[in-house]
Amino acid sequence: MKLTWLDANSWLIEANDLRILLDPWLVGDLVFGNLPWLIRGSRAQPIDIPQNIDLIVLSQGLADHAHPETLKTLDKSIPIVASADGADVATGLGYQSVTAVGHGDTFSYKSLHLQTFAGAVVGPGKRENGYVLSFSPSGSTASSARATRLYYEPHGYPDRARLENFGPVDVVITPIADITLMGLAPVVRGSNIALQVAEMLQPQVMLPTAEAGRVTYDGVLAAAIKTTSGAAELRSQLESMGNGTQIIQPIAGEVIELNLRYLQKTAP
Repeated sequence: MKLTWLDANSWLIEANDLRILLDPWLVGDLVFGNLPWLIRGSRAQPIDIPQNIDLIVLSQGLADHAHPETLKTLDKSIPIVASADGADVATGLGYQSVTAVGHGDTFSYKSLHLQTFAGAVVGPGKRENGYVLSFSPSGSTASSARATRLYYEPHGYPDRARLENFGPVDVVITPIADITLMGLAPVVRGSNIALQVAEMLQPQVMLPTAEAGRVTYDGVLAAAIKTTSGAAELRSQLESMGNGTQIIQPIAGEVIELNLRYLQKTAP
């Protein structure tokens, strides 16, 4: 498995000859609600758009997950699997094959088996999606003892009720730093939540998401956004607990090749 962090919440996953874009923001600025004066994310240098993409996965419908300008740029024939709000964005932009998945739903594509979990709270009584992506080396979409499993949830809201008994995964991508407004209101929950996820899922590898690599932010809210904790603190906590999970701090744009041990426990 190869992972490339494309900054913010955007990832390229390469496994079993599949190339999957996860929550891509690849072109233009990041703006919420057409209010660039409030907060705007930008890159000093454009990035190369990954080619030969097999599937796009969207966890939310917000712009930092279903980025309209990026989705307008990508090939509309690429299939998309997404939360309900993410699917609405993709459908509105003319994508030809869009599958909306809710909590507890599954989706299969070639050697990928995707399971959907409750994710970020985005409104009263409303939660977006987290996912477990299982890659079967046999090419079968059925769960298998040798499937490589990756858990992704970008805001630090794990589905505890279902994940506690889910069993181990190989890779976790989740926030590790806390990102708040004025040090008070949580925007992204890392640190303690990441530790809980590590205990629940016992991954071989954890990587942080939602942080800013080469991205910069401006606008009224930018100065109020505070980032605390991070990979070094979580690594120290896990080591003190005797947890052997490896923490990898990605660098935006650099490919990480993971050499994973095969799990022996079957997926539920």
